[in-house]
Amino acid sequence: MAFEGLNEKFQNIFSGLKRKGKLSEEDVKAASREIKLALLEADVNFKVVKQFVKNIKERAVGEEVMNSLTPGQQFIKIVNDEMTRLLGGDLQTIQVEDQALNVFMMVGLQGAGKTTTSGKLANLLRKKNKMRPLLVACDVYRPAAIKQLQILGEELSIPVFTIDGEKDPCVIVEEGLKLAEKEDYNLVIIDTAGRLQIDEVLMTELTDIRDLVHPTEIFLVVDGMTGQESVNVSDTFNKALDISGVILTKLDGDTRGGAALSITYTTGKMIKYIGTGEKLTDIEPFYPDRMANRILGMGDVLSLIDKAQSMVDEEQARKLSEKMRTQGFDLNDFLEQMRQLQEMGSMSEIMEMIPGANKKMLKGMDMDSADGQAKQTEAMIQSMTPAERTKPSIINSNRKKRIAMGSGTSVSDVNRLLKGFEQSRKMMKQLSGKQNKAKRGKLKMPFF
Repeated sequence: MAFEGLNEKFQNIFSGLKRKGKLSEEDVKAASREIKLALLEADVNFKVVKQFVKNIKERAVGEEVMNSLTPGQQFIKIVNDEMTRLLGGDLQTIQVEDQALNVFMMVGLQGAGKTTTSGKLANLLRKKNKMRPLLVACDVYRPAAIKQLQILGEELSIPVFTIDGEKDPCVIVEEGLKLAEKEDYNLVIIDTAGRLQIDEVLMTELTDIRDLVHPTEIFLVVDGMTGQESVNVSDTFNKALDISGVILTKLDGDTRGGAALSITYTTGKMIKYIGTGEKLTDIEPFYPDRMANRILGMGDVLSLIDKAQSMVDEEQARKLSEKMRTQGFDLNDFLEQMRQLQEMGSMSEIMEMIPGANKKMLKGMDMDSADGQAKQTEAMIQSMTPAERTKPSIINSNRKKRIAMGSGTSVSDVNRLLKGFEQSRKMMKQLSGKQNKAKRGKLKMPFF
């Protein structure tokens, strides 16, 4: 769970403030000290922490909080506002022109995830902006780097350009741009080489490529787990190349918060995208306000809704609604809905977006077990015949034994599935009826 430690510390600080009917200047100072320690432990740059805490104290020690009827809530709002500002304030979208050749240059240290991110970004912009992308493989040093990009390209059905045996990245880029213009691609993403550490040879190579192609965007790809060391990396790349933005990767892991909370303040360059998992669809625009909410334990319901909307086809949702209303919803539909829910991420990823979800709240909830149960449910449904999936009522004791044997489960597991399905079907019919009656919006959330 990303930012788990920081999230829990902030919730503990806030819970103490909420219980107070009135806040004194000493209360504000004490809370500020705890916030300072929490951020430093999360490996946030000390200059960033100093300014952040100073801003909070200046706003909190005044009439805005002291004379408020809900001083605790006002203090939390100030922290949230300052956190959002620290992360960049407003969403920074990139501008792409479908009638022009857009050239993106991906830079960063080795291991940050440049190659995978290049494929993810090309796939995202192809879907969202209807772009026609071409990937250009320019990492001529790292073993199998070009092959990795080619495999990604095949998986995504996105072409990859390189020149076998060519060791000069500028030659590869130049020929790649010629191909893009000839074949009418309007987005070229250049996957450049990285190093384990910054050196003069790397920077010279990158500046040569930049001066040759004059890219519309230069994205620095940063490992979100590197902490405040990312500040030094970002600062060096920015001074040499004048980057246009940052892409943070690996935010699905044990990210403490140092990189996310330090980069924009210290470099003046915005985080544009974040990598949230290993799937090639796990990349999304960076919303400072939503990230602030997640770090402070307030959830991220808007991103959860965005995920749901991106997974649900409107025509399929309409057909499903009709099936629920007429009791035509069967185990095939149940399986499809479960798969759509899984596409949104693991249970822990989904729970992270729920307001108030933290380690304490989730104690006793086995997320891995929940994900395993979903796989077990899928195995049982796949072990059924088409007739059994369509009409579960025909499943007798002999059929249950066969299904259990075929899925590596027990008869009691099959019984639990069938009982849960029947309850879900009844609940869905009731919900569908209420939705129709109230004439609510078109969004149909996946059901499980």
